[in-house]
Amino acid sequence: MNYISLEGLSKYYGEKTIFENITFGIDEGDKIGVIGVNGTGKSTLLKVIAGVEEQDEGTVTKMRDLEIGYLPQTPFFPEGETVMDYMVRCCHLENEDDVTKAKTVLTRIGIFDYYKDTSSLSGGQKKRVAIAAAMISPVNVLLLDEPTNHIDARTVAWIEENLKKTTKALVMVTHDRYFLDRVANKTIELDKGKMYTYSGNYTEFLSLKAARLALESAEERKRQNFLRTELEWVKRGAKARTTKQKARLSRFESIQAIKAPQKEENIEFTGLSSRLGKKTVILDNISKKYGDEYIIKNFSYTILKNDRIGVIGKNGCGKTTLLNIISGKLQADSGTAEWGETVKIGYFTQDDDLALSNERAIDIIKDVAEYLPTKKGKISASRLLERFLFTSDMQYCPVSKLSGGERRRLSLLKVLMSAPNILLLDEPTNDLDITTLQILEDYLDGFEGAVITVSHDRYFLDRVTDRIFSFEGSGSIRQYEGGYSQALENAETEKQEEPSENKKGQRPVREKKLKMTYKEEKEFETIEDDIASIEQDIEDVEKQMAENPDSYTLLQELSEKREALEKELNFKTERWVYLTELKEATEG
Repeated sequence: MNYISLEGLSKYYGEKTIFENITFGIDEGDKIGVIGVNGTGKSTLLKVIAGVEEQDEGTVTKMRDLEIGYLPQTPFFPEGETVMDYMVRCCHLENEDDVTKAKTVLTRIGIFDYYKDTSSLSGGQKKRVAIAAAMISPVNVLLLDEPTNHIDARTVAWIEENLKKTTKALVMVTHDRYFLDRVANKTIELDKGKMYTYSGNYTEFLSLKAARLALESAEERKRQNFLRTELEWVKRGAKARTTKQKARLSRFESIQAIKAPQKEENIEFTGLSSRLGKKTVILDNISKKYGDEYIIKNFSYTILKNDRIGVIGKNGCGKTTLLNIISGKLQADSGTAEWGETVKIGYFTQDDDLALSNERAIDIIKDVAEYLPTKKGKISASRLLERFLFTSDMQYCPVSKLSGGERRRLSLLKVLMSAPNILLLDEPTNDLDITTLQILEDYLDGFEGAVITVSHDRYFLDRVTDRIFSFEGSGSIRQYEGGYSQALENAETEKQEEPSENKKGQRPVREKKLKMTYKEEKEFETIEDDIASIEQDIEDVEKQMAENPDSYTLLQELSEKREALEKELNFKTERWVYLTELKEATEG
């Protein structure tokens, strides 16, 4: 059954084309994920379907008596309305059973005061209330704009399970790739004003898109070969006297006018970090309270040079507070925080600090650096912006006119360009599109420094982290090895292994031992041989330098090689010390 048909839909903002001549339908059972770079019109498309905005061209045809529910990125709550008032109004609650169901969903999603004035709720709490209303509202089609933003991972997983079971047709704008994988059965991509439709979830979309791009590339090669052949014919002086010759020339001109498909460029960011000395950031028994409640209690940790740490926990538990203490923006109530002399922290916060800026994007980046060195040479600020999805027009317009997602992308680029050696990321996946997240993930793969990430995005945490700090209440921070999924599995295993209460109702205290991961065990087995091999390589390089004292070019190459080897040796030695201590603690 077809619910909604959209034909020849176009939308423009001034001279900017948001999308043009797109056609698709929403059918019963559809669970459609909408993806694309920030600014390509994903939210606008949802608004047009919901009737909040009008299209400039095309038609939207809806089934008679169709009910549509719409969850915007920032839900609106009238003044003086309580949580339950909002639920009654949006969900048409008619009896006590409906109210009980609403309370159950609110409780499960983390809202416990049903009669609290909505004006006193935080942004995250308002989003939760709006999601609860959307989930139980009696509609045929549900439009969700970034439903997972500002929601903790466990709640997102619960929402995910419920949406998988719903009979409502769904259209979802989200960057959460696990969410798209587990809920969507159709994927729509908006790209440069065009729309591409794929059957399947996010993983299937990746495969189908790769096939589409390969086909486009093959067709472009055929077009170029045809043009070369026809161009030779034209150059030989073929006269357009006959109908056949005129048709051949006409065909040449029409095929020549076809635009070649635009190739996606990958940004190259490796090497944009500063040297980090032996002393990094040392947190010694730090505590932080707000009122009588501990947010962080007696926490100690020394950040390692190549740490990849994910920080998880419920909203308001203290994750951002921890980053603020590490960055030096906030002082702990007790304990000490020390920073090495070479530490250079890059901090990507949740704040939209560019919202009111009248500066141009190009000027903001040039304030950090006019040019940046890469492995392939220098790259200008303008070129870097282009490769970071900012067109030439966007670079020279006031930043305040960019979308929220585009400003977040610009802020991220500004932080990365400062070449930090310890990178703090506070909810980096909020308001960033999947393409930008992939750029960031590729950058982190080659980043020679420590990364500490606060995020609810399970895919991102699994992709970039190998250690998890979990806020578990009353200021307790628990460490787990592995990414998010591994940490969740480890926590569940430990929970199942906990001994039951004895007859006196007392739970025996079980000594908790450190444990090396499989990866660390394999690394420990070979690291001494690795160190010996690097030391031998350094000796060989020094021998070559001694044998060629007059060859300046060769000496320079050998000197750079020795420096790289010494850097690798320092890292391996520090890892050996860490792994040895961990091994001893494990066996102790």
